[in-house]
Amino acid sequence: MDLPCGGPGFQFLSKWLICMTSVLFFGAKLGSGVVQAAHLQAASLDLLGEVTERNKLVHGVVRHAPDVLVCELARPDAAFFKLIQTLADTAPCAVLLFTMDADAEHIQSGVASGVHAYIVDGYAPQRLRALVQLAQARFQHEHGLRQALQDATTRFEERKVVDRAKGILMRARHLSDDDAFRILRTASMHTNQRLGQVSQSIVYSALYADGVNRAGQLRMLSQRLVKLYLLQLAGCPQRTLLQESIQRVDANLALLGKSLSQATFGDLVERAGQTWARLQQALQAPPKAATTQATQATQAIDALAEQLLQEAERLTAALESSGGAPPLHILNTAGRQRMLCQRFAKCALLGPTVAAAMVEAQLAFEQAQTYLQQVPLGTPEIRRLLEAAALGWQQLQAGSAELQRPAGLERLAQASEDLLDVYEQLSNQFETSMQMLMG
Repeated sequence: MDLPCGGPGFQFLSKWLICMTSVLFFGAKLGSGVVQAAHLQAASLDLLGEVTERNKLVHGVVRHAPDVLVCELARPDAAFFKLIQTLADTAPCAVLLFTMDADAEHIQSGVASGVHAYIVDGYAPQRLRALVQLAQARFQHEHGLRQALQDATTRFEERKVVDRAKGILMRARHLSDDDAFRILRTASMHTNQRLGQVSQSIVYSALYADGVNRAGQLRMLSQRLVKLYLLQLAGCPQRTLLQESIQRVDANLALLGKSLSQATFGDLVERAGQTWARLQQALQAPPKAATTQATQATQAIDALAEQLLQEAERLTAALESSGGAPPLHILNTAGRQRMLCQRFAKCALLGPTVAAAMVEAQLAFEQAQTYLQQVPLGTPEIRRLLEAAALGWQQLQAGSAELQRPAGLERLAQASEDLLDVYEQLSNQFETSMQMLMG
């Protein structure tokens, strides 16, 4: 009988066809056992196909995407249950199993692997539809429980991330708990993101900002150590600052190794650590001044410091690139100024043999200083520190020009440390700026 398109009969038939439960059969060839194609049809089940080989079961389920997988196996084994577990992990659907196996351990294994209705010697055509519906109901129930568990886990993990993000904001901006949460909530509304997503972004940004800052400190310390070593040789005591610098390198390498991804950055941190071990050993016994031994030791130490500088540069560049946030470049530039002022002072102490490197450090410092004065992350405190940095740079240049005078060494030493302190504060200001934390 032909039904008019769009009429009540046609609409009913269309709805019935759409709502039919689809079935994929697995077992011996359909009809050779108790399950018959006619039984499926009589139960208003849509047979999509049949699979008789185990190695084709997963592919068959993925291809057909049935509502229910109907299986008939006289003696299911561990390999079958492993297949069902694979399906549950990759292409979950309701599973109905007809079997003659009443072994309690096999029943437990079947249910644990993802069989939703394990029917032992209980097949009857008139019960087929009800059993299919039973398997579907249990599948939906388990799916709901898994979804509820996943939602609860997600909410719990998001709450931990939100708490971490609040802690970062509270420490960085000296905010109360309520104020930090208010910032997160406002950012969430403005960006149309979940609170957890915004919080994760802040945690992510803070991680990379901290990594860039610490790797930048390694650059600076590589040059500062040589500067302090040269001052010590020249009769300007620097033992305390030398020990403090050594401890800072150790601490930064340890924290970088702990906080950064070993798979992504582990080799870069390890190389820097190996070079540092050699440089630290060379720094342990400074020779007497104005001797051939002193000259050779200084050259060896400076060469190792240059190698550590290059390795720290690679690590810092990799962190800036991986972090992706534009403010990381500003932080990296500010951090690099710490290294450049120490490098300039070191070159001044080494004398004419490194005049080209000294000029290069001076040009790089002044270009970066101009750039930082124009960046959009300015706050009153950042602007104040940039003004202090400009004055400190003038003092360092003046000190480098007076090395031949009795007080020249002390002036250079003091000016280089004062300028370093200003840029340490600037780096911390940039690292904890709202633009940096919000990515």
